[in-house]
This record gives sequence, structure tokens and C-alpha cells, in this order.
Amino acid sequence: MKKLFTIISVSIFTISFAQKDSIFNRLQAINNNGISFYNIDGFTITSQTLNYPFTEKGLKKVYRKYSIKKKVKKTKDEQISYNNYYVQNNENITENLVQNNSYYFIENQEKRITIIQFSSINKRDKEFERTIIRQIIEKKIPKENFASIRIDSINFAGRKIKLGNSCNWMGVNNVQCPYYGQMNWSVHKELQDAKNTVEQQFEITKSQKGGKVISEEIVDLEFEGLETKAKRVIYDFTGVKSLLIGMSGGKTLTIYYIATEVRGNYVSCVLSFWNNDTITENGLSPLLEKVMKLKK
Repeated sequence: MKKLFTIISVSIFTISFAQKDSIFNRLQAINNNGISFYNIDGFTITSQTLNYPFTEKGLKKVYRKYSIKKKVKKTKDEQISYNNYYVQNNENITENLVQNNSYYFIENQEKRITIIQFSSINKRDKEFERTIIRQIIEKKIPKENFASIRIDSINFAGRKIKLGNSCNWMGVNNVQCPYYGQMNWSVHKELQDAKNTVEQQFEITKSQKGGKVISEEIVDLEFEGLETKAKRVIYDFTGVKSLLIGMSGGKTLTIYYIATEVRGNYVSCVLSFWNNDTITENGLSPLLEKVMKLKK
């Protein structure tokens, strides 16, 4: 019996470790001014620790900082082994898209309050949230999962890509290189989730006021060396005034929406460039050419 218990225990540990290892393969993060930002499976996650005790008075101050009103229900998650309360709310983005937000207020190991926020579109996953919370509170996320604020290279779904020092983070897994293009991506456990994510981003693009889609087609290309298909959209901003357009000077934005398998995981990726960006003879901007090639 003792031997059987040992085998079962080892098996459970092995499965648990493999699950965490898989999460770390998909997770990317950035630390900036005391706030950690994470991206995985299309979830946007932030964590911050504030110097307040986990008391009624301390929690009130934190709720106020996060604009959580007094009448909003705060619930304890009994499956999290730390003192906690969480709040959920939804925000309508379009007729078909809802942003689901979860806020966890947790007493950490230093007896201070750590706030972890999850945002996603049209999905919730409590068990996933609990898993991420444990890794954050117990400080188990490897250092190599955190990207430097100053970009020299990026970890693109498991491949290191050199970019130099002219590019900027616009968010986790969202890099913009002046006149060279922009791309954002997320690494997913399942292909359908990656496909849903790019379709949601496309719907958000279409819903933006001030511009219009003038071209939409499916094209063949190579992405990270593998043949796949992408949705190519040209968005026209002619006559539109905004800070973004003023800074770029462009009139049309070409966008590629891709969801495909990459190195054993699945990637949702949105890549774009302005008509006045540097365009190579292959019809792409230099940043996009780092990961994709159009089929002739």
C-alpha cells in the first residue's frame, strides 16, 4: 500500500509539474513601475502589491484605488489557499464581444495585499485563474519568462528574434518598430482558442469609428517556416484625424490575422504596417518579414 501511495504521489507531482511547465512555455511577462503584466492564451493579466494589510480598512483603500464600488459583491474563493476576495464584471465591446474581468485581492506571504486582474474576451476559466494566481503569489514564474523593458530581442513563441534597439513594447507580446511595422501575439494551448482570438481582434478593428475596411481576403503564406493561411485586411483612414494617425502619417493600414501551430503550441498573431512604412520588395515591412513570407 505504501509503495502504491508513493507511485500515485509521484504521478500526481509529475502531471502537476508538466502542466506548470506547459503554462510557462506559453506565458510571457514584463515588469514596469511595480506592476507585472502577463500574456497567455489570449488573457491579459496584471499583478500589483500594495502596502496595505489584509484588513477591512486596508481592503477599502485598495477597492477605492481599483474603482470597486462598495455595493459590488466581494466573494471568497475557498479553493485558493490564501485569504482573498474576488470581484467579476463584464464590459460590452461590440454586439458579439464581451470583455470578462476578474479582480482578486489576496493576502500574500508578506501579509500585504496583492491584486491580480484577468481580462479576456468571451471566456472565463476559474481553474486557469487559480493556477496563475498560485504561480504569482508563490513567486514561481521563472525569470526567463520576463522580457526586458528595453528591447534588443524578443521571444516569439519560443524563438529568439533580434530586433535592435529601435522598437518599443506597446504591451506584453505587442511590439512596434517605427516605420518597420507592428505585431502582437499570444501563445495558446488550443488552436480553436487562437482562431477565436484573431477573429475577435478583427471584429474589434471593424468596430472602430473613423476608418473603414476597403479590402478583405484570405492569402497563402509561410509563418515561422510553415505554410498556412491568413486574413489580410486593408483599413482606410483617409480624412481621419487622430494622434495615432498623425504620428504615423499613414493613410492605410495593412493587417494580417493569423492563427496556426508553432513549435508545439498555437499562436494567434496580428501583424500590421502603414502604407508609408518601409516596404520590402516582397511586399512586407521588415518586422513582418522576421516571421512571415508571402507566397507568390
